[in-house]
Amino acid sequence: MFLLRRYVCIFTEKLKNQAELCVFLSVKFSNCNGKRKVQYESSEPADFKVDEDGIVYAVRSFPLSSEHAKFLIYAQDKETQEKWQVAVKLSLKPTLTEESVKESPEVEEIVFPRQLGKHSGHLQRQKRDWVIPPINLPENSRGPFPQELVRIRSDRDKNLSLRYSVTGPGADQPPTGIFIINPISGQLSVTKPLDREQIARFHLRAHAVDINGNQVENPIDIVINVIDMNDNRPEFLHQVWNGTVPEGSKPGTYVMTVTAIDADDPNALNGMLRYRILSQAPSTPSPNMFTINNETGDIITVAAGLDREKVQQYTLIIQATDMEGNPTYGLSNTATAIITVTDVNDNPPEFTAMTFYGEVPENRVDIIVANLTVTDKDQPHTPAWNAVYRISGGDPTGRFAIQTDPNSNDGLVTVVKPIDFETNRMFVLTVAAENQVPLAKGIQHPPQSTATVSVTVIDVNENPYFAPNPKIIRQEEGLHAGTMLTTFTAQDPDRYMQQNIRYTKLSDPANWLKIDPVNGQITTIAILDRESPNVKNNIYNATFLASDNGIPPMSGTGTLQIYLLDINDNAPQVLPQEAETCETPDPNSINITALDYDIDPNAGPFAFDLPLSPVNIKKNWTITRLNGDFAQLNLKIKFLEAGIYEVPIIITDSGNPPKSNISILRVKVCQCDSNGDCTDVDRIVGAGLGTGAIIAILLCIIILLILVLMFVVWMKRRDKERQAKQLLIDPEDDVRDNILKYDEEGGGEEDQDYDLSQLQQPDTVEPDAIKPVGIRRMDERPIHAEPQYPVRSAAPHPGDIGDFINEGLKAADNDPTAPPYDSLLVFDYEGSGSTAGSLSSLNSSSSGGEQDYDYLNDWGPRFKKLADMYGGGDD
Repeated sequence: MFLLRRYVCIFTEKLKNQAELCVFLSVKFSNCNGKRKVQYESSEPADFKVDEDGIVYAVRSFPLSSEHAKFLIYAQDKETQEKWQVAVKLSLKPTLTEESVKESPEVEEIVFPRQLGKHSGHLQRQKRDWVIPPINLPENSRGPFPQELVRIRSDRDKNLSLRYSVTGPGADQPPTGIFIINPISGQLSVTKPLDREQIARFHLRAHAVDINGNQVENPIDIVINVIDMNDNRPEFLHQVWNGTVPEGSKPGTYVMTVTAIDADDPNALNGMLRYRILSQAPSTPSPNMFTINNETGDIITVAAGLDREKVQQYTLIIQATDMEGNPTYGLSNTATAIITVTDVNDNPPEFTAMTFYGEVPENRVDIIVANLTVTDKDQPHTPAWNAVYRISGGDPTGRFAIQTDPNSNDGLVTVVKPIDFETNRMFVLTVAAENQVPLAKGIQHPPQSTATVSVTVIDVNENPYFAPNPKIIRQEEGLHAGTMLTTFTAQDPDRYMQQNIRYTKLSDPANWLKIDPVNGQITTIAILDRESPNVKNNIYNATFLASDNGIPPMSGTGTLQIYLLDINDNAPQVLPQEAETCETPDPNSINITALDYDIDPNAGPFAFDLPLSPVNIKKNWTITRLNGDFAQLNLKIKFLEAGIYEVPIIITDSGNPPKSNISILRVKVCQCDSNGDCTDVDRIVGAGLGTGAIIAILLCIIILLILVLMFVVWMKRRDKERQAKQLLIDPEDDVRDNILKYDEEGGGEEDQDYDLSQLQQPDTVEPDAIKPVGIRRMDERPIHAEPQYPVRSAAPHPGDIGDFINEGLKAADNDPTAPPYDSLLVFDYEGSGSTAGSLSSLNSSSSGGEQDYDYLNDWGPRFKKLADMYGGGDD
């Protein structure tokens, strides 16, 4: 069945009897089991709409007349398609005044008929649940409070004493205390104004219990809808909006979208916004360059003529108004929209002059020749302003390039390939300027976008150059000195300068060549040898320098390569030069080859042979040629004693004429084991008899002799110093024959006039008859007996030491193999002994005052102290 709950739609004077989206009533279909799914429809869908929960709204605004006073509402079961209907009649109430709002409206109770069901063939009453339609309550009500909303009553309150209560948000849950209920009467009231923007709907549950707290009815749901009022202004999401539009855009071009929000119900007039443009600055070229979609906030262009070079930015004041833009009742707010006109390439670059001039030295690259300047009205440092230069004519070989200065947008003409003054003295380039992006459609490049560049080439002194370089000639080796090989000259590229070139040698590793400084003729100064270490792969390289007399002087180098042809100037040699074999012909042989520094055809094949002399060579050995490069040497006899043998071998090359050479092959014959290898002992012996071993032994002996000689000299010098320090002379004894030191060379032949009387022995003079016959070249003691205490002779006599020295002198003078007179003659024999007493016997009290010691002054500085002590007479 349909359950109807009436709602009051309050029409104020502002609405003037018009209704739109005003809730008039609520319909609900209910049956006994409550399982039906019902769909609601209106007979006047263009004017009234029914939601799924049964709430009826007015869809549009219209004057409430008799034709809109009645309409039907249909309820259809979605499963069985069963359909019911109910008629709705609308009546117009007078406008609520403030006094009438304050009065507590009387809430009308609707008595629901009891639902009957069949049971055992009789109709029996069945218990039904409460059905409470939603309650619509306007926000911001002025009271008085508490304001009664609805009365809740159970049909059991006639027999029982019941207590009523409500629960849920707004009652006993936060925010608490908004809704209260009289526990006795069941009157539900609101205690303060509601705000839809905070809570748009409250969902409460009503309870009925007896005085003992026992539940007598099932809890029912109470829905309270807060009706929106226009109490909020629209608010823009941003106070300043920024947008861009390209210059020259056509009408209808989208620019940007501004958005405002309204806290009021967006489905009601209070939250329906409309946009409009209040002002535009500047107003050129048209005061209405833009328009806005009043519902979406989209801003588009409506007029042509956007030019960034004239107006770069527009400022719009945008207004948003609720109540669908009603200027009388709607609330509004404003924001600012700043539209920037972006640049497009509608201005081509233009040269500031029709002709530019520059100059460049020849043979120079990467230098700036000219600076090209342009103007462009587009926004600086954008692709529409950045210039790109290209050379459209006058440079067929690509010797120039133009780079763009990113800061000034100028074109820098540079040289990328060397220019020769003798070939080109001037260039006239045609240059075009463009932008990084193409020009806008319909715009053409003017003549000012093209210019000419006149470049003058400056002549400079250039390096002379040899041609060809390197120069290759072929010559046979062995060419004698003074032979003219070739003329190696350089060319001066400066044809318009009168200059002389002179030549010098820069590199000649073997010092074989010389060059004429004037005409560049190259002549040999030594024999050319292909086998020289300075020749690599038969080629000898020499470098020459050519210098001009320009300002400044310049020079260039050239290389002469002499390919030397081989001649047969080197005889072959045996290889290897040493070998070993066994004492018997078997089991091994010696394989030999030839080494020839010449090359084909002056080298192999070689011929190997043994000489006729000495005869034992061919008697003991035989040689067999294996091929053109190798031969085999074998023992011809059955046994040859171990040792080292030198076998001469004749080797002849294939030159024309051929060259022969006798090479010595050192063959070590040794005892061999069963494998044909020399035993270890033989290897050691053979190694000891080798040249290297002999040289090592001789070096060791020489070093040992040097060490011994150095030790003897050191010992003699030490004895001399010790004896000089301990020398004390007895006035009665002559100790000169005890201290005999000969460690200095004489003056050669001048020694013959030396007075040898000071070397006289104090003993008697020996007659010449008792002297041994022969010349004493070695130091030896005299063969005759000497008295123990010889008597000092009165007359001076050389004695045995003097004779010894004289004899040595005569032998040295008469010996044709003796060294020259100023060579060292060693006489280390000091005599047969001293007749003087011990030095310890010398004392100041000894007799001998009559002895004259002044001769000590002649003995040197070491005896000066003794001369001072004992000489000088009575002093």
